[in-house]
Amino acid sequence: MSARFLFIANGNGEDSIAAEIISRLPEGVSADAYPVVGAGGAYEGIAPIVGPRFEIPSQGWRHTKGSVARDVRGGMLSSIGPALSFLRSARGRYDKVVVVGDNVGPILCLLAGLKIDIYLDVFKSGFAHTYSAPERWLIRRTTRTVFTRDAMLAETLARAGIDARAAGNVMLDTTTYGQYDAAARRRRPLAVTLLPGSRATTGESLALQVEALRLLPEAERPDAFVAVAGGIAPDELATATGLRWERPNSGEAADLGRLVGEDLLLNLATGVTGNLIEAADVVLSQAGTATQQALGLGRPVITFDRADNRRKRMADEQALMGEARRLVPQDAHALAQATARLLADRDERARLGEIGAERLGPFGAAARIVERLLE
Repeated sequence: MSARFLFIANGNGEDSIAAEIISRLPEGVSADAYPVVGAGGAYEGIAPIVGPRFEIPSQGWRHTKGSVARDVRGGMLSSIGPALSFLRSARGRYDKVVVVGDNVGPILCLLAGLKIDIYLDVFKSGFAHTYSAPERWLIRRTTRTVFTRDAMLAETLARAGIDARAAGNVMLDTTTYGQYDAAARRRRPLAVTLLPGSRATTGESLALQVEALRLLPEAERPDAFVAVAGGIAPDELATATGLRWERPNSGEAADLGRLVGEDLLLNLATGVTGNLIEAADVVLSQAGTATQQALGLGRPVITFDRADNRRKRMADEQALMGEARRLVPQDAHALAQATARLLADRDERARLGEIGAERLGPFGAAARIVERLLE
């Protein structure tokens, strides 16, 4: 088969999903990637980037209050014209068009007159935040096939006459694995993995997570791993936490060394989030996509609720994740108490892990999407 596809995504996590699907395309099928916002680093070595580049303050992260207003002040509206011009120029140049993200992509395609072959909605859930009538109209006008995260959503769209399919949570298929032996670094009976995120607040988030670990009694303190997102420098994390960075010496490509203090040691790694989640009994996470990956892999998650988080977004997320994610105040003592309780209760960890895997799974959506693309 010889074909050329265009992938449109609007956010860092969405770029990772699109890149994963592109990487699974067979020989003879080429793909261009258009990241609507951001640099599109996820496509490096996978697909050429096309279209106008535009950076916005939020980087597509809509959890914080006032993020849309800040983006508007940062010039977001000026990006719409170039985006529409590019999408209009794409008409007739590609065999198929794939959109990954929320409804921003379909809206842009509607305005540009560009038909979407597959829309991969990674935002909505049948547990919360279902489709409104205008959104169903938008999808019907722009899209041939929709892949949703769960069967409840697919049934809602099917009743509206839309070809909708529930193939699993594609975010889980983007979980990264690689050469990193977490077991060889274990010294204690239990372990936690810290996911401080990939944005401007990463250092601040890790500092609070570290403070919480320090509040645990030394005898009960677990081994600790940190999944470091691309573009985050270990020495910056050392500065944020007050720990000392020791450079790696294992020879493993993912190894970023350790953060060390008098009473604490954190193992750092990058590009192996799956390895680190599976090594953990509990995950402390301020991430977006990686939180869902941890839950889908059956690990209970504890997240502190930042004061600047949007209430509705957090409520929607919690409705999806249920008990599997414990939400605590932005306070080291509260985070430490929640962590200690879960580490001490094996049965509760198992119960929450089952809930997370059921609500956020299953794996396998990426393969189904590729099959549909190649039909």
